Amino acid sequence: PAATAVISLAFGRYILEPFFMQCEIPELAIKLITAVGITLVMVLNSMSVSWSARIQIFLTFCKLVAILIIIVPGVIQLIKGETQHFKNAFVGNDASVMGLPLAFYSGMYAYSGWFYLNFVTEEVENPEKNIPLAICISMIIVTVGYVLTNVAYFTTISAGELLLSKAVAVTFAERLMGNFSLAVPVFVALSCFGSMNGGIFAVSRMFFVASREGHLPEILSMIHVRKHTPLPAVIVLHPLTMIMLFTGDLYSLLNFLSFARWLFIGLVVAGLIYLRYKRPDMPRPFKVPLFIPALFSFTCLFMVALSLYSDPVNTGIGFAITLTGVPAYYLFIVWDKKPKWFRKLLGK
Repeated sequence: PAATAVISLAFGRYILEPFFMQCEIPELAIKLITAVGITLVMVLNSMSVSWSARIQIFLTFCKLVAILIIIVPGVIQLIKGETQHFKNAFVGNDASVMGLPLAFYSGMYAYSGWFYLNFVTEEVENPEKNIPLAICISMIIVTVGYVLTNVAYFTTISAGELLLSKAVAVTFAERLMGNFSLAVPVFVALSCFGSMNGGIFAVSRMFFVASREGHLPEILSMIHVRKHTPLPAVIVLHPLTMIMLFTGDLYSLLNFLSFARWLFIGLVVAGLIYLRYKRPDMPRPFKVPLFIPALFSFTCLFMVALSLYSDPVNTGIGFAITLTGVPAYYLFIVWDKKPKWFRKLLGK
């Protein structure tokens, strides 16, 4: 829910940008239009799986168009020799080790879509081949696209101006594109809407499977009899996302969710390394050299540990909420000698 709230806040800001070109957008207006966007996505995911997938394909196309609208003028600026903002770009910046995890959280958020695909493995044809292929191809596209986008920004905007801008794509477009600049926030908003749709599509499946495995209430593993959507799992996401939306800003939510996200990703990958030795005969559709997951897991856990010191409030809240899962796990899953009245209550 926190991840959905973060990308939804970006959607809210960009969709309102054309109406507030001359002044600051009120924060409450951003959150209200964001709440409307979240509700629309939830309704879409409750109504039809096929329509969610079709709209996702269209919005992915919009995302790539938005990136190209920024990259092409940036390349033209480079050809013209506009490179003054690249000279001594990192001089005078605080590059302390303590600031690294929070910087990594913001940077790695751009790449976080790769693991959403794992949540819908059951709905992918030939997953042993198609999931690794999709992840590798999309990672290359995202890396090239985002690097070129940032290069394009720096042909026109200085590092200081970029940090002060609330909507960098709009600032860039206003300086280079004239009247056409209005198209940029529209395409970026559609791009964010696509990320919201993809995130909810995937996370609702995670709730669905966790419930089926007995880790969440049984009702969340049910699907609509006619629409075949995991309706209860989608519905329970809505209030949780709204709470996240109205209780935090973009950066505090990003640090809060990133702590839990990268902690668990690091632990999961460490668990895969453990299983390589503990259960060597398990079927493995594909393998990678051991040093890759080892380095990845170490980096994740190192960032998480350091971020507790760098931003103790937001990461501490994430850590505290994560720890509530420990008693819940032992109470509802491990404890098999529950009294009759407790089992009856759970059944209801």
